[in-house]
Amino acid sequence: MAKFTDRAVSTAADHAHPDARRGRGAVSAVRSRYDTETRQREDDGWDNLETADPLRTTLHLDSSRSIIAWNKSPDIPFDRSINPYRGCEHGCIYCFARPSHAYLGYSPGLDFETQIVIKPDAAALLRKELAKSGYRVATMSMGTNTDPYQPVERDQKITRSILQVLLETRHPLGIVTKNHLVTRDIDILSEMAKLDLVKVYLSLTTLDRQLARKMEPRASTPPKRLEAIRLLNEAGIPAGVMTAPMIPAINDMELENLLEAAWQAGAREAGWVLLRLPYELKELWREWLQEHYPDRASKVMKLVQESRGGKDYVADFGGRMRGEGAYADLIAQRFGKAIKRIGFNERRLRLRKDLFRAPPLDDRQGMLF
Repeated sequence: MAKFTDRAVSTAADHAHPDARRGRGAVSAVRSRYDTETRQREDDGWDNLETADPLRTTLHLDSSRSIIAWNKSPDIPFDRSINPYRGCEHGCIYCFARPSHAYLGYSPGLDFETQIVIKPDAAALLRKELAKSGYRVATMSMGTNTDPYQPVERDQKITRSILQVLLETRHPLGIVTKNHLVTRDIDILSEMAKLDLVKVYLSLTTLDRQLARKMEPRASTPPKRLEAIRLLNEAGIPAGVMTAPMIPAINDMELENLLEAAWQAGAREAGWVLLRLPYELKELWREWLQEHYPDRASKVMKLVQESRGGKDYVADFGGRMRGEGAYADLIAQRFGKAIKRIGFNERRLRLRKDLFRAPPLDDRQGMLF
């Protein structure tokens, strides 16, 4: 059960006891690039450091006055997005959004998956922004930073309230998630799909349940994600697959099998992204490799660096999603051949934006006169 607070406090030591982080993805609460202090557990003789209570999820209220995030990135197919939550309880160790938690004063490590900032006023804020006279409609994106269907959404229902506004205003939407919870909203999504207003992508990284438990401990299992693809498509909601990220010597050997499984579940659109390691994620990733795959850690990082110009990561537009060099080219060729053989992406749904209708301005004071 998540605990509520309105105060930003990091609760995890730099290196938490294994018992405390059971069910979490990160090995530590690595310091952010803005930190000036280090937290470390020490045995003073009073505490039993052989065991530890598990880290619990704490919810914090967000006081932002806007909900739409805008970007001008030339290598992503959208210019606006909504993130109902900051931080993500799924705990995916490879998540490129982890470093964004540093802006809030939290660690991109264990804090990212235990200190979750929620936006309960998201639907009301969205309505106001869509009502502005200068708003010009284009596809909204959800799930591009943190997952809109992470476990806290089951109780908070913030994502669902956003969907209700988007359906009401006939606004196009693209969703990326790795949680079966998306099927809860089939009633709204199916209505949007009838108007060609929505498509959903399920992120599928592995078919190996043990690997999934290590990499993404609180996301839906691979079979449940495939079931979500099937259920969405059966309800008339276009649901594709993102084989992302592809990770050298960890899950890259599964690429074709992932695509085959998604096709059998009903997916007809597919994409992929190479592992990205910005900022603190480099350290977190290395810690995770040493804990779970010490025998292949050096091989993994060698291939990562070969695809990033000799570095752990290069953030240049145009190359950050796919990398460069022989290894990255090989993955791209394998993906291209597989989707052609299987039949993916022969037709790509273009979402409609001509149906948009701005919500009325809430001018209650004017109604008094």
